[in-house]
Amino acid sequence: MKRTLLIDISNSFTKAAVATGPRIGRVHRITTQTLKPASLRALFGKTQPDSVFLSSVVPAKNFAVLSAFPKAVVIGPHLDLGVGIDYPNPESIGADRLANAAACAGFYEVPAIVVDFGTAVTFDVLSIKGAYIGGVIAPGLNAMTSYLHEKTALLPQVTLKEPKSAVGRSTGEAMLSGAVHGYRGLIREILAQITSENFPGKKPIVVATGGDAKLIAGKLALFDKVDPLLTLRGILLIASKNTPASF
Repeated sequence: MKRTLLIDISNSFTKAAVATGPRIGRVHRITTQTLKPASLRALFGKTQPDSVFLSSVVPAKNFAVLSAFPKAVVIGPHLDLGVGIDYPNPESIGADRLANAAACAGFYEVPAIVVDFGTAVTFDVLSIKGAYIGGVIAPGLNAMTSYLHEKTALLPQVTLKEPKSAVGRSTGEAMLSGAVHGYRGLIREILAQITSENFPGKKPIVVATGGDAKLIAGKLALFDKVDPLLTLRGILLIASKNTPASF
């Protein structure tokens, strides 16, 4: 079976895994700030993948992958994604959002909304016809809590987890409640607006992915699926449609 190296460079972490056929192997996490060609060679140099596909939202770090694997394919709207694009400037769509859309259309159904809980939380919308039509970008949960800590004198940095109750009995508990319950309210409202404007009378499938997906989406009945590997699945699906014969 063909081995495909899948790499997803996001703002905080880079995820990489080797897929053997349709099966994605162990996922390695590297802080994007420290990503270097040597670290990739150390992890995957002996693997000798048949192809390498890269989704990146940090262009300055692409050199790390291309230096280690010069024939790596960078995902963009020029590739066969398995979904249409009905968007004014396709080149401005993040590669991770394209991968998420491809995975959702390929493994679930349309219409759909993908919510990716990362450094930013992104909502990506697939129409009834299976085309990417746009989305929403909001601050990520960690970004919100870190901002409060950095911009105030007395508010601590909190470790994100399920609050004990809505009313906090300490400053940290109060921040945690505001972050988690408030964030769920933000998610609920944005999903409601997207659905009412684009799918009146029809409920789209809603899929969550990203680092905070289990914490936030796990307690919201609005989500049909929490899929931590959605972006990597999308990269693999795109790879299956675009692998160069001469790689």
